[in-house]
Amino acid sequence: MSIRKLLLPLTGTAAGEAAMATALIVARMWRAHVTALHVRMDSRDVAPLAGEGLSGAMIEEMMSATEKESTERALAVRTMFERFVAEHGVTVQEARYGAEGATASFASVIGREEDLVAQQAKLADITVVPHPEAGEDVSSSDALHAVLFDSGRPVLIAPQHPPTQLGQRIALAWNGTAESAQAVWAAIPWMQRAEAVRVFSAEEYQRRGPGAPELLDYLALHGIQAESATFKPIDREVGAGLLKAAHEFGCDLLCMGAYSHSRLRQLILGGVTRHVLEKADLPVMMNR
Repeated sequence: MSIRKLLLPLTGTAAGEAAMATALIVARMWRAHVTALHVRMDSRDVAPLAGEGLSGAMIEEMMSATEKESTERALAVRTMFERFVAEHGVTVQEARYGAEGATASFASVIGREEDLVAQQAKLADITVVPHPEAGEDVSSSDALHAVLFDSGRPVLIAPQHPPTQLGQRIALAWNGTAESAQAVWAAIPWMQRAEAVRVFSAEEYQRRGPGAPELLDYLALHGIQAESATFKPIDREVGAGLLKAAHEFGCDLLCMGAYSHSRLRQLILGGVTRHVLEKADLPVMMNR
């Protein structure tokens, strides 16, 4: 399988440019198309949130303010996209088979972001999600979780600062779950192109399922000569230990399954997925 279409949901400009740079690296690797998607909030959705005790005029004023803010943000995102593709020499056109290099297009739609992004992600090979902007919590990102839970496709979380390279040294987190098996499947074409692949496992991370040695045998059938290593949690945080091991390996792409435990449990008690989402400063590709 090869990568032909990337979906890039853009909600703002602060993290959007780093995500666009990350998506462009991937698109150039695979000669793929990037569909940048900006979802504008429908001002009519403000009315049910306004509550009782507000007059019709007050609700109308709130809707007008929401529409104005939405229009300004959409313009800022569109301007950023147009400047970025011009500066990087990216051809702007609709997706088509046989393009000679990376191409991109921009679309702005109105609706609920999590619904529309998940729908569009079903017909994309990978969705690149911007890192949360300052003050936001990546573990509660509706668009990110909509892709993970509802699209059946991998999601690439872009770092806050664009990487210089991506996919040359791949770290694969393995714990024997169905989610990590999905991550392996999605990462196979990446690993076949990589310079080095290392499978990371830990006793505290392993669930019921095949171990790392069986995974190495499976990868070898796909022509992937990977090595394995174990890691230890740091202060009982398995995610912290995984990120430390990935950095020591010098990886530029971490591939892993997401939410082997329920999302609710991880949000309340913490977990590997949540820690990596919140703390990773390198590209992370997740599957659910």
